[in-house]
Amino acid sequence: MRSPVLVSTARTPMTRSWTGGLNATHAATMAGSVVAAAVERAGVDPAEIYDVVLGCANPEGANGGNIARQAALRAGLPVSVPGLTVSRFCSSGLQAITLAAQRVMTGECDVVVAGGVESISCVQEQMNQHMVQDPWLAAHRPDVYLPMLRTAEIVAERYGIARDVQDAYGVASQQRAAAARAAGRFAAEIVPLTTVSAVTDKLSGETTLREVDVTEDDGIRPDTTLDGVGRLRPALPGGTVTAGNASGFTDGASACVVMSEERAERLGLAPLGRFVATAVAGCEPDEMGIGPALAVPLLLEGAKLTVDDVDLWELNEAFACQVLYCRDVLGIPDDRLNVDGGAIALGHPYGMSGARMVGHALLEGRRRGIRRVVTTMCVGGGQGVAALFELD
Repeated sequence: MRSPVLVSTARTPMTRSWTGGLNATHAATMAGSVVAAAVERAGVDPAEIYDVVLGCANPEGANGGNIARQAALRAGLPVSVPGLTVSRFCSSGLQAITLAAQRVMTGECDVVVAGGVESISCVQEQMNQHMVQDPWLAAHRPDVYLPMLRTAEIVAERYGIARDVQDAYGVASQQRAAAARAAGRFAAEIVPLTTVSAVTDKLSGETTLREVDVTEDDGIRPDTTLDGVGRLRPALPGGTVTAGNASGFTDGASACVVMSEERAERLGLAPLGRFVATAVAGCEPDEMGIGPALAVPLLLEGAKLTVDDVDLWELNEAFACQVLYCRDVLGIPDDRLNVDGGAIALGHPYGMSGARMVGHALLEGRRRGIRRVVTTMCVGGGQGVAALFELD
């Protein structure tokens, strides 16, 4: 089996859905920009690329039509480069990278571009609802259709995770992300994008399209305080989940170049990191947020490692309550977990997040001079996914 390595990463800024700079940008445009940037940063001949694999949680509308193939063409890759769109809901971007790495590992190919994309702005409120639920599942397992917000409240109540603890974690995520941005630790990932944004006048209600330069993440709030977050209204009556302790809706795309270690050596490329293994697990759909607590033990057991052997953890912050549950059950040290903040500050473009987290973990790992990182996601419907990467 060959060793797959990641040799570059690139992402758009993450901007607020419906009001941010990417709110009228087609997913092909977002994904095409980062695919092109990742290929350029890798210095690989585009003709060598075997496939483009992109994750997308809701691949319809502006995310649909096999968005990976569209992104390959939009990036200016040769028409000979095909595209594959994969979906495992929120872990779709991570799934795309692991799938690309496994294909390289088996010897099927040498070079693959992988990542994820999601336009929530252009899709979520226009999604096809025709026959959206299977009658048998609706009668026997309706929890598989629960919205993520409801599952978060179930996790918080079932496992006794109080509002103030969730709020404290949310504030910490904002503070860490603000410090990381101020120190320039996101700069190496981001590809600025000039695009057209829909802007609505507050007085007239008129919406116009304007050209904008999208250069940085717009969800980070450096002035976040525990007192301010504590005054936010719960998203559900009587609940504990608020905008201060849950991920925000954002749009974005991320891509990386995955290739065999042998090919990287021949090209004289210094890998960001090496894909080692992945694991998936199922859990009850009504507590989907605890999925990482089941996937991580499978991953570590297969790799013959313990939690202490992992130097850095990126656990998607869908909701503070599920991160806290997973952190405490797994015994992840807080100073190794989401050290530069996470989705509570940056937002969560579903299919993109896992790819962004892999790229950031590898860059941050290199900055710290560490050896192992794990990226893990909870997944709607009751699943967990985790992947292990090593740095030289």
